[in-house]
Amino acid sequence: MNVRPLLLTLIVGAALTSCSTAAAQPAHDPASQTNGPAAVPVATRVPIAGSCTVVDGRADTHCTPGVRNPQVTQLNIASTICQPDWTATIRPPVSYTNKLKTQQMPPYRETGAPTLYEEDHLIPLELGGNPTDPGNLWPEPWDGTRGAHTKDAEETSLKRAVCGGRLKLTDAQAQDLRDWVHS
Repeated sequence: MNVRPLLLTLIVGAALTSCSTAAAQPAHDPASQTNGPAAVPVATRVPIAGSCTVVDGRADTHCTPGVRNPQVTQLNIASTICQPDWTATIRPPVSYTNKLKTQQMPPYRETGAPTLYEEDHLIPLELGGNPTDPGNLWPEPWDGTRGAHTKDAEETSLKRAVCGGRLKLTDAQAQDLRDWVHS
């Protein structure tokens, strides 16, 4: 029996199947997220210039809806977000976030130098936000009463409440998404 034609048929069939299913899937499937920088997706969907608006320091939910990390749940917070320095194990590389930041600044009408902005996680890593999904990242100004420095302090406060058992993870995420300014 000649195995080559059969093997060739199987290889071509597998390639065609993978091409057809890849086209039907989104550019990045957050459920396939793994820990660490190896999971960095390529941002393919960037809103058109000027289509996103920051209101009272909050990202536009149409452009940045917030995406949770499926690996973080209420049941495993003791081994994930409540571990010291756990976010360092999943934080995307600056090369990825800087590139995404420059792609997302025009949709958000941000015209300053990129160094004036942090590519911020809408649902913070310390509250179980997806580290690399573009739907969870946006160019947030560093300064101001509703800038990244202020938001970082609020995120830490919510994380302490979750890890201290005073607030459920999903409630903290919802509170942060709803209005971190008044958390």
